[in-house]
Amino acid sequence: MVSDAVLYESDGRVATITLNRPDNRNSMTPDVLSGFMDSIRRVREDGSLRAVIITGRGSSFCAGADFRSAMQGTETAAAVRLPHERSFAVYAPFLSVLDIEVPTIAAMNGHAIGGGLGLALVCDIRVANREAKYGANFARLGLHSGMAISYLLPRIVGMPIAADLLFSARLISGGDAAGIGLAHCAVAPDAVLAEAQRRAQTIAACAPLAIRLMKKSLYRGAGWDPRTAADGEAWAQSATMATEDAQEGIRALLEKREPDFKGR
Repeated sequence: MVSDAVLYESDGRVATITLNRPDNRNSMTPDVLSGFMDSIRRVREDGSLRAVIITGRGSSFCAGADFRSAMQGTETAAAVRLPHERSFAVYAPFLSVLDIEVPTIAAMNGHAIGGGLGLALVCDIRVANREAKYGANFARLGLHSGMAISYLLPRIVGMPIAADLLFSARLISGGDAAGIGLAHCAVAPDAVLAEAQRRAQTIAACAPLAIRLMKKSLYRGAGWDPRTAADGEAWAQSATMATEDAQEGIRALLEKREPDFKGR
């Protein structure tokens, strides 16, 4: 059964997965990750679905890693995994979106930062809140990016823009996200889910077998392999996690101050 950390509903053709920890900005806590995996399994077991919407409650779509949490995953898994394996395991539930055969739509109701942006990037279509903020802020934390973001972002927005966003760690508005192609459109905050539902129903009205096959062809033709990229990023992210800069970056985030990086 899906936990209350992640809600699941379906009208028989379109399923909606909702991250349901608004008080924690829908960050990647163990209960959210576990509930998300349960929802993905439910989607894959339902052959009647023609589209899937992923969204969140509150002011954030997903704020990425929860640095206040003592762990990212289960205790038993953390005890036997190497650092890069633990890093990859954090993102594995969100990467499972890649296994969904029908089109997926990220209804980015609010801010999507770090791994939360990664969740949006593995979806096929993205609807942004024009007033929310989006970005990959890893460099501000002293960390390498994860969840294949360094692979996905340049393929979606182009190399020069991706380089600017990753190196500066800056956040951009939903309107700007649509302008650079990161999002397909940006709408008013209260219209995000409705726009995603409209797009999902348009897809659901098309021939489902043709859509499934076209999705496979689209990504096969592009040589799309985010999982391998995410595995490679996990090595780099785990290496940076062990640095003094990462400790400083995370402390600064929690203390709501500017970080003072020393390059070590």
